[in-house]
Amino acid sequence: MRARALAPGKVNLCLLLGGIRADGRHELMTLFESLSLADELTLQTRAAGRDEVICAGVQGPNLVAAAIAGLRAHGWDGPPLRIEIRKRIPVAAGMGGGSADAACALRLAAAVAPLPADVVVSELAASLGADVPSQLEPGLALGTGAGEVVEPVAPTLPHSLVIVPLAAALSTPAVYAEADRLGLGRPAEELLDGHRRLRAALDAGARPPEDLLRNDLEAAARSLCQEIDPALAAVAALDADHVFVSGSGPTVAGLFWEDASTRASEAAEALAGRYPGAVATVPVAAGFGAVTTLP
Repeated sequence: MRARALAPGKVNLCLLLGGIRADGRHELMTLFESLSLADELTLQTRAAGRDEVICAGVQGPNLVAAAIAGLRAHGWDGPPLRIEIRKRIPVAAGMGGGSADAACALRLAAAVAPLPADVVVSELAASLGADVPSQLEPGLALGTGAGEVVEPVAPTLPHSLVIVPLAAALSTPAVYAEADRLGLGRPAEELLDGHRRLRAALDAGARPPEDLLRNDLEAAARSLCQEIDPALAAVAALDADHVFVSGSGPTVAGLFWEDASTRASEAAEALAGRYPGAVATVPVAAGFGAVTTLP
C-alpha cells in the first residue's frame, strides 16, 4: 500500500504563558491555526523489515519515528512502514513542523491498520509534544493545559499571512527557560479570562480581541535571537495588521485581514530579496490533512 498526506504547519495567533506545572511543563492558553504551508509525507508498506523514516537534510531523532514506535508499543500491528518526509515547513522555527509530521504519521498509520483506542492515541500524541494533539485534525483550535487539551473552533474571519523564516534556529526548551528568567508567566486567572474572552469572540464569528493577538514567548525569543527584531520591523513596514513571532520562534509572521490574499502575496514578494524563504499562506480546515491512497 502507498499513501500520502499533508502535514500543515501552524502559528499561534494567541499564546498566553502561565506558570510551571508539577510535570515541568508550562500552563498555556493558545489559539493554534493550521496553514497551507505544509510538509508532505508518503507511506509505503513493506513485506518485512523494520520501520524506516527518511527526511532528507534533517538529522537526529524524528518525531515520526517516535510516533510509529509508540503505536507499536501500544499493540498496533500494521506491517513495516517506510515513511518519507518532504520538508517545506522551516525546521526549529516555532511552526510545529515536527509535531505536524508526527500527527500526520498517525493519520497515515490509521489508513493501514486500525489504531488503538482514541484515548490511547490522544495520550500518545500528548507524550510526543504539546503541539501534536492540535494537529491530529488540522484546523483552528484553542489549546489549554500545556497545549494538549484541544478544543476545535469554527474558522475566524478570512485572513492570510506572510511567513518569514530566518536562518537561525531556536530550541523550544531554551526559549521557555529564557521566558522563566524574564518572568513572563501570567497568573492562572489571566489565562482563564483570556480563554473566556477569546472563546466568546470566536463563537460570535468575530475577530479575536486585539490584546489577545499576542505571543508571550516573543520577548524570550527576541532575547535569544538578534535576527528577529529586523524581521519584525520589515514585516511591520509592509502594513501587516499584526506582526508576531510564531510559537517559540524564530519565524516571524504578518497577518492581513482586509484584501488578505493580495496583501500577503505582495508582502512575500517585497521581502523575497532580503528573506528568500518568505511565503504567503492561508489558514486551512480539518480535511486538509486527509490521507490519499496512491496507485
